[in-house]
Order: sequence, then structure tokens, then C-alpha cells
Amino acid sequence: MTWSIVARDRTGALGVAVASRFFAVGALCPHARSRVGALATQALVNPLYGPRGLDLMAEGVDPEAIVKSLTGTDEGRDQRQLHVIDAAGRIAAYTGTACIDWCGHLIGDGFSVAGNMLAGRLVIDDTAAAYAAGRDLPFAERMIGALAAGEAAGGDKRGKQAAALLICSTEDYPALSLRVDDHEAPIAELRRLYEKSLERFQPFIACLPSRARPAGITDRAVIEAEIERFHAARRGKPH
Repeated sequence: MTWSIVARDRTGALGVAVASRFFAVGALCPHARSRVGALATQALVNPLYGPRGLDLMAEGVDPEAIVKSLTGTDEGRDQRQLHVIDAAGRIAAYTGTACIDWCGHLIGDGFSVAGNMLAGRLVIDDTAAAYAAGRDLPFAERMIGALAAGEAAGGDKRGKQAAALLICSTEDYPALSLRVDDHEAPIAELRRLYEKSLERFQPFIACLPSRARPAGITDRAVIEAEIERFHAARRGKPH
């Protein structure tokens, strides 16, 4: 009842984008940890896969072994779907035999797309193609664009309701975490929230305490200057 993409950006950022005819899909399905990995658990979702999978990735366990470990000890495995990417770009995916058609997964270069209860295989094919073609886009825009392509191909065959985007880069907190829990056009709304985040949220996040700068920026005038510098840099980019 969901399709998602997990990916590693060329910057090393890790992310999950997901859409579904399921309320608040972003609350249970996407999981990511900076410098560790990202995964999506879906179909009859098992939220326990998230922290367990990320802990195993943090220990250096190969994604194939992680998927086997998580599903192998789960009596509900036939109803689950799971795909995983680690900080090194290694990928593994699993679609249970009892997932509802159309269901399946596709592994690409630095990303994986998986879905179930979809309008057809074209949903994941077009999601993957759009992501692959968007290599020059910012990571978040590339992920949202991939979802939009999957939606145009039919998406969840029951309709639309929720979408989410989770990106982790260098810190113990997400670089970006957006959720649309209940909306008639969730991917369009996700894109709107992303655009809104560019106004102040994203440049402000860059001023917070970080590994490189433990106290962050506390001078409000400097924060405002950093926000203006962020927008000046964006205005200087070709569209």
C-alpha cells in the first residue's frame, strides 16, 4: 500500500521518500541515521525494523545480512517489504510472498525503489528513471521528483493520502524531515513544504550546533546574515 525510494546522495547524505494511501505514512515507514544508512519498512509495516536495522548498519553489518536477519526472525515476513541502503551505498531489498500486487522492488545505482499494492510495475520503473535522470538536482528535489513520477504512473492503486521525506547528512538530527499525513495531493503538498523550508528553516538548521561547530551560531544578527547569504547563493544559481 506504499512505494518508496531509499538513496545515498553524492554528498553522502542518506534519505527516504515515501507516498501511500495510508494515514501518516511518514510516522512508521522511513528511517535514516546520518553516516549510517536509511531504510523503509512497508506493506504490513514492521516499525521495529527501523532501529534494529540502523543499529546493525552502525556495526558495519552488510545490508543483505541485515535484511535476512530482520525478516528471518519475523513470523510475519511474508507480509513485509523492506529495502536498505548503508553509508557505503550497499543495498538490499525484500518483498514478501504475500504482499499485494503489484509489488516488487528495483535496485539502481545508489538507490532502491520498492512498492506494493501499486497500479503496476511502471510506478517503480518511472520513480527509478526520474531519480536517475535528476542527478544534477539537490537531493531533496531529486527524491520528491522521483515520487511525483511514480504518482504520474499510477502510484498506490487505492489513491493518495500521505507522503514524507527524511534526509540525514552529518549530524545526529535530520537535515530535513517533512511529513504530509492526510492530504488530497500529498506529493504536491510535500513539494510545497520543501519550498517553504527553503525560506528560513534550512538556512537556520545550518546555524545550529553541529559536530564541526558544537555551540552553533548564537548571534542573531549573524544568523540573519547567514540566511541572507543562503538566499543570495540560491539566486545566483541558474534555474
